[in-house]
Amino acid sequence: MDEENNILWKKILGEIETEVSRGIFITLFKPTALLSIEKGIASIAAPSTMVIDLLQKRHYQVIKKTVDKYTKIDTKIIFVPKIINKGIREDIGVSPLFAPVEKKQTLIIGHLPRVRADYTFQTLAVSSSNQLAFVSATTVAKKPGVAYNPLFIYGPVGVGKTHLMQAIANEVYKNDPDKKIIYTTSEEFTNEVVEAIRNNDTARMKRKFRNVDLLIVDDVQFFAGKDRAQEELFHTFNILIDAGAQIVLSSDRPPSEIKKLEKRLSSRFAGGLTVDIEAADFELRCAILLIKARRHNIDLSIETAKKIAERAHDSRELEGLLLKTITIAANRGVEITPELAENTLSQNIDEEKKFFRPDEIIRNVCVFYNIKETLIKGPKRDSGLVKARQIAMYILKQDLALSFVEIGNILGGRDHTTIMHGVKKIEGLLLNKNFSEEILGIKALFGNSEGGLKKW
Repeated sequence: MDEENNILWKKILGEIETEVSRGIFITLFKPTALLSIEKGIASIAAPSTMVIDLLQKRHYQVIKKTVDKYTKIDTKIIFVPKIINKGIREDIGVSPLFAPVEKKQTLIIGHLPRVRADYTFQTLAVSSSNQLAFVSATTVAKKPGVAYNPLFIYGPVGVGKTHLMQAIANEVYKNDPDKKIIYTTSEEFTNEVVEAIRNNDTARMKRKFRNVDLLIVDDVQFFAGKDRAQEELFHTFNILIDAGAQIVLSSDRPPSEIKKLEKRLSSRFAGGLTVDIEAADFELRCAILLIKARRHNIDLSIETAKKIAERAHDSRELEGLLLKTITIAANRGVEITPELAENTLSQNIDEEKKFFRPDEIIRNVCVFYNIKETLIKGPKRDSGLVKARQIAMYILKQDLALSFVEIGNILGGRDHTTIMHGVKKIEGLLLNKNFSEEILGIKALFGNSEGGLKKW
């Protein structure tokens, strides 16, 4: 590795270390290296796609900001799975887990905005619960705009809708990199509409969404009640269909059951092929775990996968529990065994029950923002109150692993889709350092100055 890049990267990591926790720095940042900076692209090596995924999703902005500061240019960051040398691997104690990635397996993350490069058809576990959706998606990817237009996929949280839609994007991009592809969520689309109106620049927004070959919109149930966003989507929909472009949509329910959705839009949604994905059974959950582990270059036994699958009921929870087990094994420098998985997951559950309850979380959020507990559970929607309520949703989900329905019941009987929206909203805001510090401040009320709840 070039010595100049090595020196520069040490300076960059030195500054990043002051902005993240010690555990995050050692686990994610320390085993990285700067490979090159050419034509405004900074290539950074990391030991596995698991680490790359976390850096990409949670720490991209701080990396880019720091790299830009030291290079004095506007860089684009790409990550490459590659272990630089034996010393790095020994330093973080992960030799039993992370195997070197061969050159032919090198994968650049972030080739499409907001699309994970590892979400492909090849990395998706298929069973009777999602087979029809899988076949429909692969058909669309082979001939976009020809069959099943639009393709509408619906199902509960964590069954793989996002994976399937992003697999379509990746497949279309692989077959023709010149295709114009946009993956967005209903919230992001709505925000674009609001900003365009505020800045009197709707023409730019229309050019962006109406001149594509493939438009993918996730969580369209959140368009309910947003009249202007629905109007823009309706016209965009018609223009794209007339132009032969492909549209793919997802929701947690079929179009006919989305309340406060204009009939003309609901009719357009149902005008192509509508397919559902059911919750994954135990066998499929095991298969998903094995695929995810293989993607992270980890040899996971079937028995270990069974132990983890028993604790989770959707793909998101599966990945979280797998990551937790991998991280603990890496920190201890040991292999992942069924016993390790069982002890780790059981210990987390015991600690959750022992140290704190949902009412404690709500109380501390209210203390931090100086609001009454009755208000956070009530119907009022003042901006400050909504923010506090959504933060409570996020902490209840992330730190207690409660279901969306359970959280909705705790917060005054709210619909689970409202909770989903609130959690996603906070996840997006966490990229802002000041906002992250607010979350840390709330968690510090639980007696842990490092910003985690007592279960950690």
